[in-house]
Amino acid sequence: MIGKLLAALLLAPVPAVAADDPYDVLVFSRTAGFRHDSIAAGTTAIRELGAANGFSVTATEDPAVFSTAGLANYEAVVFLNTTGDVLNATQQTAFESYIRGGHGYVGVHAAADTEYDWPFYGELVGAWFASHPAIQPADVVVEDRAHPATAHLPGRWHRTDEWYNYRTNARSTAHVLATLDESSYSGGGMGADHPHAWCKTYSGGRSFYTGGGHTVESYADPAFRTHLLGGIRYAAGRADADCRPESGYSKLYDGATTGWSQAGPGSFTNTDATLTSTGGMGLFWYSTKQFTNYSLKLDWKTAGDDNSGVFLGFPPSGDPWSAVNNGYEVQIDATDAADRTTGAVYTFQSADLAARDAALNPPGEWNTYELLVEGEHLQVLLNGTKINDFTDTDPVRSLAGHIGLQNHGDGDDVSFRNVRVKELDGTTPPPGPRTGPVRGLANKCLDVAGGATADGTKIQLYTCNNTGAQTWTVTPGSTVKALGKCLDVAGGGTANGTKVQLYTCNGSAAQNWSAQPDGTVRNPQSGRCLDVSQNSSADGRQIHIWDCLGAANQKWVLP
Repeated sequence: MIGKLLAALLLAPVPAVAADDPYDVLVFSRTAGFRHDSIAAGTTAIRELGAANGFSVTATEDPAVFSTAGLANYEAVVFLNTTGDVLNATQQTAFESYIRGGHGYVGVHAAADTEYDWPFYGELVGAWFASHPAIQPADVVVEDRAHPATAHLPGRWHRTDEWYNYRTNARSTAHVLATLDESSYSGGGMGADHPHAWCKTYSGGRSFYTGGGHTVESYADPAFRTHLLGGIRYAAGRADADCRPESGYSKLYDGATTGWSQAGPGSFTNTDATLTSTGGMGLFWYSTKQFTNYSLKLDWKTAGDDNSGVFLGFPPSGDPWSAVNNGYEVQIDATDAADRTTGAVYTFQSADLAARDAALNPPGEWNTYELLVEGEHLQVLLNGTKINDFTDTDPVRSLAGHIGLQNHGDGDDVSFRNVRVKELDGTTPPPGPRTGPVRGLANKCLDVAGGATADGTKIQLYTCNNTGAQTWTVTPGSTVKALGKCLDVAGGGTANGTKVQLYTCNGSAAQNWSAQPDGTVRNPQSGRCLDVSQNSSADGRQIHIWDCLGAANQKWVLP
């Protein structure tokens, strides 16, 4: 039977995606506990996915590859049904450094039944295995139909596998892609919220986990193979997604158009919980309610060189031009001029094009916008990366009002999924921590020299490279952290030219930073700003503090 199923792998359709830059994946399947008989099938499937989609695959059960030199060859590591303690302390340290260097992890099924005494690994995978019932059919409920691992799936995915219960719920630290409907099978132990697949950024790297993959049959299933491929592409940095934890959102559209109205010509088709624009120029707007302080999230995809946009802050009207004249449009059109391209506030402010380009998935793949409106302040995030920061100063316009999706005209084919909103209390504290690069002079990044973690490591300006040394967690009005330590003014100094360094977080005023409206970042203790020394954009230029001047070498774009 197993031989027949392995042979079937050669016949299973291999999904096609946009051509990626070539990359390398390590498949690790060592077991120190239960051993799954599907490991060979899984390895074969990943090899074939690689051959069809531009990545090489090395499969091993030898933990010796977990060294700095051994891991350097790979963009992502797949833990394929590993069990028990599979790495020693030295190998664990090497893998931690690998993830902190901006690389990827994919966990398949029993990867959650691995390394229970290694806290870093538990946080990376997202949750540890607790128990499972017998193999049986069940319904997987897909929450995120934009992530490359789940965009191809229906809203309910019926399949047979071994369904894990987990010791904790991954939702608080990861973005849940799919859950299990416990009413569809016997033996579920987590209740109404039972995460099954998820993604997250962690310590500078990317993590994807799926609970599927126990059975040999899984790896001959085209839908599961595409699910696995999408997770590998995300982990390897070949596809972007918003993998921040998400909660508290209400659906405005997830298949039902109740509360929406069409203004002007054209329309949207509504198929498979997906709106697709036809004709125009018109506007499909949510006429039931206006919004003032809110986070609007939605998934969108272009078919090619297409044009659309998301309108904010317009009064109720059956005329689509009312939105143009009274509100603001966040554009979708990657090839237009800077102030009217994807991520721009149309004709008012360009996006950060370098950040936009780094975060943008190509035509045919889904993207996610978050449009965060706090009063007359708008932040635009693309696949979790902030690409625009805009403040409305026009007395005729506002960011408060209705929201709408543009159907631009014949041939401009743009699709939308999963439009959701979370209303914010205007009196609530500032938003929580955000993680990503900090961009400064010449669009280069704030960088920890050499990716080192020793106290006193130099903080410098460096060409952006998406590593953990440039992945900062910024808590508004508080700390700026990378590699588990804090951005620090050396010795707590306050004089011009005092160097900025990486240092163990200690709650001191030397580690407190406050973003200013003009783009500077101030250390309140000294009253001085984060500054690139000598106003030089050369790689390796020291960061220090200096009198706040608002000059280009003191302007920073935070996550």
